[in-house]
Amino acid sequence: NLSFSYSMDSKEVLSNLNLVIPEGDMVALVGASGSGKTTLVRLISRFFDVTKGSLHIGGVDVRDMSEKVLASQVSQIFQSSFLFQGSIRDNIMMGNPKASTEAFEKVLDDAGIREMVERLPKGLETLVGEGGARLSGGERQRISIARALLKDANILLVDEATAALDAENQAIIAETLAKLRGTRTLVVIAHQLSTIQMADKIIVLDQGEISEEGTHEALIAKSGIYARFWQEREKAKDWKLA
Repeated sequence: NLSFSYSMDSKEVLSNLNLVIPEGDMVALVGASGSGKTTLVRLISRFFDVTKGSLHIGGVDVRDMSEKVLASQVSQIFQSSFLFQGSIRDNIMMGNPKASTEAFEKVLDDAGIREMVERLPKGLETLVGEGGARLSGGERQRISIARALLKDANILLVDEATAALDAENQAIIAETLAKLRGTRTLVVIAHQLSTIQMADKIIVLDQGEISEEGTHEALIAKSGIYARFWQEREKAKDWKLA
């Protein structure tokens, strides 16, 4: 019975949601802009508290968890990535300062960073500048993805993680998400067809409510909002600039 509004006077962004995400599942959130996808993801990591109802992780209301405990359970990759002053290595290691060399090297491959750092004169020791100003949007995003993967939390929240990346790196991240299936709980907001299709469950949000949920095949057969969304995406994927 989760509901949320940003103020007492504003309209509810999410209304009376009832949803269970089993541990280890990959769930894709789909819906038009403003349907509440990002708000739901940010409620899981407790950027905000629910207005009505409750949200639980492992049977415990997130409001009853300490910040430290909740932070240890949840890792996030958001569309707008933020880097701290320091080197590329420093920013990645913030995810887990005690990570092994092997774990660090693995996330370089999983996030598609290795080729990027190899062409930089100082490699991993390259300074990113304030807020990552010395790097492109795609480079900043790959570093933030590597940082989140290195944290190795039980729950990974992904909000349009590949939006700033080119097709090759989008494919790398999609492959990484596929590898992570079953190893942790994934809640993904994505417009990439391949990412959505691999989800164990797809949740379709419409004006703050769950309008449909199920597998890709079941929702296509239903011929509802999701089926129309899929048809439009299928048409658009072959578009080319004249």
